[in-house]
Formats: sequence, structure tokens, C-alpha cells
Amino acid sequence: MSGGVVTRFAPSPTGRLHEGHAFSALTAFEAARAAGGRFLLRIEDIDRTRCRPEFEAAVYEDLAWLGLSWETPVRRQSEHLDDYANALERLRAQGLLYRCFRTRKELAQAAQSAPHGPETPFQGGPLPPQEEAERLDAGQPFAWRLSLERARDALGPAYHGLTYLDLDRGEQRARPERAGDVVLARKDVGVAYHLACVVDDALQGITHVIRGEDLAGAVDVQRLLQALLGLPTPAYRHHPLRLGPDGKRLAKRAGSPALADLRAAGVSPQALRARLGL
Repeated sequence: MSGGVVTRFAPSPTGRLHEGHAFSALTAFEAARAAGGRFLLRIEDIDRTRCRPEFEAAVYEDLAWLGLSWETPVRRQSEHLDDYANALERLRAQGLLYRCFRTRKELAQAAQSAPHGPETPFQGGPLPPQEEAERLDAGQPFAWRLSLERARDALGPAYHGLTYLDLDRGEQRARPERAGDVVLARKDVGVAYHLACVVDDALQGITHVIRGEDLAGAVDVQRLLQALLGLPTPAYRHHPLRLGPDGKRLAKRAGSPALADLRAAGVSPQALRARLGL
């Protein structure tokens, strides 16, 4: 890595940070510092039903306790919805999107009846024009999905040459077909994770995306979006996840001890770093 390295830590403020978050944040921070580069913090708060101001405030408190510093102002996704809307419109103008009216129940039923089982990537395609018009007239909510078939046609032979640099495994080929027709704009919010992430990384000049291996599969879709939108492709590293005593990954919903709890128990940042192997 060179001095032009820019990394980021991008949590969603839906709960308190835990040891796994600390490992990811510190890994990205130390990679930038070792290269004489820059470390950015981004708040991914587009989920209005789960993100809370108190959790965002806790992110800053926990990271500062760990000894991290970052550039300001911090990019908060909720303040940049126009950027995502513009990217969505570019894709829509290329004819790459379609409206999806399916409910979660309908999607689950479609998955169960898929020819290769429920793990088959969703590729439903648009509704017949008349049915779509009727649903629109009825005011039914819909999400915007990226048509993998149309994206493949738009890129032509370049589709099979979509590659990215994995810092541990070398040059890799992206395989968007593993994800199918992904949602790029949810019914309740004008954007979804993949699109917001790609737009943010490009606008912030992120050169190295260092995150947990649970997001390794996201590269397939994000590399496709970068090609369709003409955006740069960062290098990627997906580190192993931190596991609890039961061998399962640490997670907010599983009640993993929060950094605030460790701090209250007298654990020092230095002790935590040592336990994380950092």
C-alpha cells in the first residue's frame, strides 16, 4: 500500500459497537496509518426504522476510546440521498431497472418454488405492462431492482471481464449472477445498501475497502455497479470475523458484549487491542 491509501469504517447506528466492530475499525485504521494514508468514518444510516441518534453518538464515543481519529465532517448517508437518487436515475435512464411490487411473503414463496431451491438468486423481471400500470394506479409500493439480464447486455463482453483486486488472493473475477436481480432502492427509502455503498466509496475516494468476510459476496454486485456507473474500483480485503465463546460470530442481535460494557468492566483499549491481535 502507498501513501495514497484511503480506507473507511462504515457502521450502521442500529446498536452499540462490539468487539467485532472494533477489530474491523482498527484493521482499516492501521492499514491507512501504516501507508501514511487517510482513514474515514461513514455513518450508514439509511434504515430509518432501526438507526437511532443515540447509537450514532455511541459510535463516536467508542471509536475515540479505542484511540481512533478520523477526518471531519463525517459523511452521513441520510444527508446525501440526492447523490443516490442521481445514480439511480442514471441506471434507470439506461433501462437497467424495473419496478418490483412483490412483498416479502411473495418473495419467500418464489424462492421456495425456484427450480434449484430457495438459494437460487432472484431474477423475476418486470411485470406485464398492464399489470404494472394497474398496480401503480392502485398506489402499491415498489422497489427498484437491477435487471441482471439487461446489465449483462449493456456491458456485452466486458461483463465477463469484471475483475477486482483482492489484497489476499490477487485478481478475482466478479460474478454478479450469484446475486441475481438485487434491490437498489427499497420501498421505504430511495436507496439500498449496494448502491449507497458504491456511490459513497467513489465520492469519498476510497482506495481500499477493508471489512468483514460476511460482506465478501457484496463485491460481485458492487463491481457490476461500478462498471455500469463508470466508477473506480477499490482494492478489497475481507478479514475473518470475530467469534464468541460459542464459536458463532459476534453480532448485535445475538447480544454480544458491547464496547461500552467492556469499558465499564475495566478493560483498557490496550488490552482489547492485544486480545484482537493488534
